[in-house]
Amino acid sequence: MNSLNHLALVSIDVYQRWLSPLKGFRCAHAALFGGESCSAAARQLVSEHGLLGGRGEIAARFQTCRQAYGHLAAARTAGGVQGVCCCGPVPIPFRCG
Repeated sequence: MNSLNHLALVSIDVYQRWLSPLKGFRCAHAALFGGESCSAAARQLVSEHGLLGGRGEIAARFQTCRQAYGHLAAARTAGGVQGVCCCGPVPIPFRCG
């Protein structure tokens, strides 16, 4: 493993250990679609393909997360989405009350 990949993995580990708990552990992508967080996905991609080899997939994941955040933010202002039902192939935001 080269030093750039090692530095990226250590940086992700530090983020997951110390910063992610401060914001609630889940990114918008994981909150909307379920599954692993973006940092976990990025860590896996760096481990498998290296930072440079995985950069396109990492950037695409972050873009999808940004879109998920926009969707969740819009849903909150439009009626208070309380969660996401993942009982089928498509996650469905729901409201309580």
